[in-house]
Amino acid sequence: MLLGCIADDLTGATDLALMLARNGLRTVQTIGVPDGAAPDAEAIVVALKSRTNPARDAVAQSLAALRWLKSSDARQIFFKYCSTFDSTPEGNIGPVADALLDALGSDFTIFCPAFPANQRSIFLGHLFVGQVLLSDSGMRHHPLTPMTDSNLVSVLAQQTRHKVGLVPFAEVEAGPDAVRAAFARLRQAGVRHAVVDAVSDKHLMTIGEAVAELALVTGGSGVAMGLPGNFRRQGLAPARATGSDLPPGRGHAAVLAGSCSTATLGQIEAMRATHPALAIDVLEIAAGKDVAGAALSWATPKLGKEPVLIYASQPPEAIRAIQEKLGRAQSGEMVEHVMAKIATGLVAAGVGRLVVAGGETSGAVVTALGVRTLQIGPEIDPGVPWTAALDGPRIALALKSGNFGGRDFFTKAFTVLA
Repeated sequence: MLLGCIADDLTGATDLALMLARNGLRTVQTIGVPDGAAPDAEAIVVALKSRTNPARDAVAQSLAALRWLKSSDARQIFFKYCSTFDSTPEGNIGPVADALLDALGSDFTIFCPAFPANQRSIFLGHLFVGQVLLSDSGMRHHPLTPMTDSNLVSVLAQQTRHKVGLVPFAEVEAGPDAVRAAFARLRQAGVRHAVVDAVSDKHLMTIGEAVAELALVTGGSGVAMGLPGNFRRQGLAPARATGSDLPPGRGHAAVLAGSCSTATLGQIEAMRATHPALAIDVLEIAAGKDVAGAALSWATPKLGKEPVLIYASQPPEAIRAIQEKLGRAQSGEMVEHVMAKIATGLVAAGVGRLVVAGGETSGAVVTALGVRTLQIGPEIDPGVPWTAALDGPRIALALKSGNFGGRDFFTKAFTVLA
């Protein structure tokens, strides 16, 4: 193993695995920390469910993943989080990075969630979503990690006791040597964490080359595009064709959406206009009704004719009202539990191609299905591939971060895996 990766949610792990496979590393994704030996791969991405956990739990999970990856001789560690830096003042990005650095005996790492292909860019330490600051985007309404500050240096400084610095645009634009010089200057000044600007893929490749000697790299999947080249330059990985093919899709098609992001809400609206769609009422779940059974009774007669959509996603104002009645964590857990039951019922009814929107929802679904390892397949939209379950039911899964994908993502997915 060359690169060992720790991702704080399932869809983010899939996004990262796609980036590495597309740039030439044989990559496998695991769901949770494996029990046994590492699969035969040059890069392994361990998907955790730690993004919104208490910081102590997130640190414990991440250190367990690190121990397993190091026992498999990973040469470099990558900690992956969302391209919108989803976190709270308590963490979990800062505490996990600090714990990983300590465990690795290292004193410096970078933070770069930029992903220009998905309209995430960093300029002078400020994260933009498209042409607006993160704090002016739909992320300001996120039900679990509302992002109201776009200055990543400021956000990260609230999560760590260590100094946080910046490698600004001009130094990244000047190339890998200039970035390495910036690292050296910051380290000498006692800076442990450096936010790095990036507004184009060229910048991500520059950063990737500059971090070749770091024990730990952190960021979104975008910055990982430059890492495979380091291993090729060292003679550790051969040049090879990119991508990974999957067998043609078989079985019925369905979409489950639990994310409440602006992107997912638009995708739901687009699919509802042309396909059968059913909304899940969280208050009915809380009232003890068999919501999963009702959803399966609705969906089963429609399977095979066209993809069906079942969703629990709601606009921000509706989510706030539900959370006030049920509690933030409790309402989320209810949705995850019901979506997991629906997923197992759909697969039992012959669904073999399943799209799931939302990291928490995706995690609940793959856990319920008993899927532990995924083969990475063709890209649907930037950062979102089809995958094939290598254990559990032999189905195709597209696990989508809530913020990713175009408006037509749900219908487009089934044309990619015909």
